[in-house]
Amino acid sequence: MVSGARSGRQGWRYRANVAARVVAGSVGAYGVAALFAAALARTLPMSRVEAVSLATLLAFLVAPAAAVWAFLAPGPWRAWAGMLGAALLFGAIAWFAGPPA
Repeated sequence: MVSGARSGRQGWRYRANVAARVVAGSVGAYGVAALFAAALARTLPMSRVEAVSLATLLAFLVAPAAAVWAFLAPGPWRAWAGMLGAALLFGAIAWFAGPPA
């Protein structure tokens, strides 16, 4: 039967793997994009309005890239590690850049 052959693939481990990647690709990508925008807006040498606008527009490119990474990573733990690493990097840049001018 076809359903018997597919039951091993659609067991709880496969579903947990997909669920972890979906959460990493949505919540993680949102966090990475938000921190990217904050870090870039604080480091760009232009007026505040222009820096925030440009950083937000570029964050719209970072979010899908992070979501794609969540599904291209070799495993869900590496997907989460990549999201966490990028979030820590952008968060540290935003933190050390200081308050917005």
